[in-house]
Amino acid sequence: MVTFLALEESGQQDRCQYLLEQAKAMVESRVSADSRYQTRIPYLTINRYSRRMPPIPVVLSPSFCLVLQGSKKVHSGEHILYAREGDFLTSLIALPTTAQVNADTLDTQPYIGLRVDFTIQEIASVITESQLKVSPRDKHSTAAFIGRADEELLVLFVRLLSLLNKPEEETLFLSGLIKQELIFKLLSGEYSHLFFQQVFFDQQAEGIGKAIAWIKDHYARSFTMKELANATNMSVSGLHHKFKAITSMGPLQYQKQLRLQEARRLLISGQMDVTNASLEVGYSSPSQFNREYRRLFGLPPLQDVKALKRHASAGLIEDNPALFR
Repeated sequence: MVTFLALEESGQQDRCQYLLEQAKAMVESRVSADSRYQTRIPYLTINRYSRRMPPIPVVLSPSFCLVLQGSKKVHSGEHILYAREGDFLTSLIALPTTAQVNADTLDTQPYIGLRVDFTIQEIASVITESQLKVSPRDKHSTAAFIGRADEELLVLFVRLLSLLNKPEEETLFLSGLIKQELIFKLLSGEYSHLFFQQVFFDQQAEGIGKAIAWIKDHYARSFTMKELANATNMSVSGLHHKFKAITSMGPLQYQKQLRLQEARRLLISGQMDVTNASLEVGYSSPSQFNREYRRLFGLPPLQDVKALKRHASAGLIEDNPALFR
């Protein structure tokens, strides 16, 4: 016998699927070719790729990505995050990863994703104004995670997309309100503790947020774990344990990936040759740079850059250095 709860769940699934289809139709009417399309709404980007993209090492910035169609796979340290249609992927810090869209061989339609960029200050502002209270759960700390978009969340994105057809003043004003509503929804929903955790460890003087900021400011020079621990008022063992729990890698590995990602960006943009790029990001040994670059990206620097440009010309990735930041 079909229960009332089962009928209610079925109805919710149908409504969610309808909203997904509505959002996809709105995107397709605006973006019909493969691109990374920056909308008039400053924080909203539409990504569309019709081919299976190769795995690309990237540094995720704080953002929320809703998958409308296709799939997205992200390798973060020892963890693999897999987002499919109707899922969202959130990154709370600058996180070196390897990302791939349409990773599933069963994907036959273009990947379509909506990306919303946010800052920790925006999250903290909504918490303060709404007076929300959620206790962080340390055992679930993570810098990136997958969630399932519910009906209320999908309604917000349909409303957001509809603003792209409105006058500019109306679009900019109302999109700001919708962003606040979106953050509030995420802070008060099923995944609230995961969004709150970034606010807590970023605001704490002895938190991992301070360690991450310190490494980003000093990634181009050598440092020891003891120096980093002293800078963040933590013990060496405590720092390493908490840092790896959140980022899935140790501080020195995090630094290495930031160095190599920046060197790759410099090479792709044509600003520097291999030797100068390696020196710019802190390497004193060209052979060590080449070895570690190949280990992360799969090819020596020059071959990697040529391969990326071939992928870009074939439409597999966007020929834009910002993509790799």
